[in-house]
Amino acid sequence: MNSSAHISQLDSIQRREFLKRATALSMAGSAAPFALSLSAMGEAAAANATDYKALVCIFLYGGNDHDNTCIPYDDASHAIYKSFRDVGDDVSNRIYLDKNSTSVSNRLVPLSALTNGRQYAFQPAMSDLASLFESKKLGVMLNVGPLVKPTNKDQFNAAKPGDLPPKLFSHNDQFSLWQSGTLNGVEGTTKGWGGRLGDIFLRNSGLNQNAHFTCINANSNAVFLAGSNVFSYQVTGSGPIPISSVGNDNSVYGSTYCKTALRSLLKPGTTPSHWMEKEWARVVSSSIDNQKNASEGIANFSSIDALFKYDTLSAQMNIIAKLIGAAATTGSALGVKRQVFFAALGGFDLHDNLMANHSGLLQKLNDAMSSFYTATEQLGIASQVTTFTASDFGRTLASNGDGSDHGWGSHHMVMGGAVDGGKFWGTAPQLSDNGPDSVGQGRLLPSTSVDEFAGTLARWLGVSDADLSSVLPNINQFANRAAPAIFKTTG
Repeated sequence: MNSSAHISQLDSIQRREFLKRATALSMAGSAAPFALSLSAMGEAAAANATDYKALVCIFLYGGNDHDNTCIPYDDASHAIYKSFRDVGDDVSNRIYLDKNSTSVSNRLVPLSALTNGRQYAFQPAMSDLASLFESKKLGVMLNVGPLVKPTNKDQFNAAKPGDLPPKLFSHNDQFSLWQSGTLNGVEGTTKGWGGRLGDIFLRNSGLNQNAHFTCINANSNAVFLAGSNVFSYQVTGSGPIPISSVGNDNSVYGSTYCKTALRSLLKPGTTPSHWMEKEWARVVSSSIDNQKNASEGIANFSSIDALFKYDTLSAQMNIIAKLIGAAATTGSALGVKRQVFFAALGGFDLHDNLMANHSGLLQKLNDAMSSFYTATEQLGIASQVTTFTASDFGRTLASNGDGSDHGWGSHHMVMGGAVDGGKFWGTAPQLSDNGPDSVGQGRLLPSTSVDEFAGTLARWLGVSDADLSSVLPNINQFANRAAPAIFKTTG
């Protein structure tokens, strides 16, 4: 090989490596040292669909206590629930909500629907979500969690390595399993099922013209929205993250010379000579264009600001509502017909002070979700947007004193105009320490897998059965079970 050919080949290899790193840096959002806040991928074919749909995940970091969120309310179940959470004469160590409380602030909100003769209630902080349940805009998926395959109690007790999700009850491992939809497979936990949904929409359906706005993260980097061809576009509660360091910071990497050199690449009429200069200039220019499109799009929906409170989760849901409104508008510069969003609220790891802190967290969830649904109604797209909650895991039914410990299965909400709400989906678990639905301390053995739950959401969004296994590699383990009937048949 002559020297010029060798240099050409080396240049090609370096270019591919640069592009890989540029794309990876796009995941860092505002943490990146300069303007690589968007991936350097090409755009997909022009949108040719007339419909729009969005899926919104609200992740409750720390492991939400489902038993004090969706409280057993029929007399027999409530008595068992109280017996596990009343640990003596010290009132401060009682971690239950009493259905017979005379205090207005502690009065549970019973839900009218029954499941297998069982009744549940939401706690007082969730009164708006209870109203959405009764108006059939919201329902509850009972006892859902990561599974390798359908597993009953006998199979759990006889499990061999690989039969159960790895590292049960561990925060990092379990929220990664929830978000990735894989069980230490080839991809590990570097990609999420939300990101793989985005890959489907770019690759197969011609739905999304602008790859950058397919997956949008209103919280912080999360594996949920990482795909092979899409990376999450980062926003804050205030809007798109601006390109700041090239325009306003005093230096880049501590060097004013570096800043000056980079800024020169973006000057009108400048033609970079090196391929690295060209790629950097293209990515930054694309970032600026997309920031402009997103900012101008959300500016048209400032009227919904009055619907939202001022806490962090409400701010995330507000910006998501605006971006959905912008994307769903005919002729939108955002250029997408399918979107996946991520929002999150932390603080749910309540081993201690459960009663003091949990209701405040659920009040924020109640306010943000109910305001968001009202916003989608005002925008005329409630039936095109589905919102669901997720968390690391559920928690123990048994008290540890003034809190609860790490569990497994949990109950989660699904909300939207297409949802067949006012119902409980799945199987109501039997409350016990070590019964058929428990693996000790009232930790629930999931009766519905994350794969089945996520698969139903993906199908609603438009993923075909043929493509579903590329989104959820483990879904075929549950092929013989009926999927949860979360949506209206016409939805």
